[in-house]
Amino acid sequence: MTEQRVSVMVVDDHPLWRDGVARDLAERGFEVVATAGDAEAAVRIARAVRPNVVLMDLNLGTVSGVDATLRITGELPGTRVLVLSASGEHSDVLEAVKAGASGYLVKSASAEELVEAVRRTAAGDAVFTAGLAGLVLGEYRRMAAAPDDTDSAPQLTERETEVLRLVAKGLTARQIATRLVISHRTVENHVQSTLRKLQLHNRVELARYAIEHGLDQEPEA
Repeated sequence: MTEQRVSVMVVDDHPLWRDGVARDLAERGFEVVATAGDAEAAVRIARAVRPNVVLMDLNLGTVSGVDATLRITGELPGTRVLVLSASGEHSDVLEAVKAGASGYLVKSASAEELVEAVRRTAAGDAVFTAGLAGLVLGEYRRMAAAPDDTDSAPQLTERETEVLRLVAKGLTARQIATRLVISHRTVENHVQSTLRKLQLHNRVELARYAIEHGLDQEPEA
């Protein structure tokens, strides 16, 4: 997916900030299809325009961005949510991810970091401000205390398992392709196949699954 074909909706309750971000993204070649100033409008407009990426603030008044994220990701599986918030509080990050956000960026990020984050989110990567990815993975490890019933677990191919392990380590699709000496498209095909088999929605959920099943560790020789 090229930048010119990535559609984005910007959600923020501050008009100047919202319009500035939308303008910056449009100037970088993204298609800004809509903006919204509150959670209810964000959900309603997202249903209508179905953007590739929703850039979501968390502090939106009576209904939070977390609630809007939960509704959008639940109703629109083809739309990914990237949180862009002034808050770097761990509780806010974890709530957003649990609601289905594909990534979390703080507003102190540079324009270049934002553009790259939107591009990677559209491509299906999990994107976090430095230091936050480890927090999310650490939480998933703590949530993995109880083993799952593996008798009915979907069977992944050796290559799908290999790709899944690298996703859990935080590698992008292109990095995985380089590591395994396969094409970027082949990596995406394996990821999509694994998502279907495991009935998951995004790479964040894939990483959680891998950690819960010990797949983030290198196999013993």
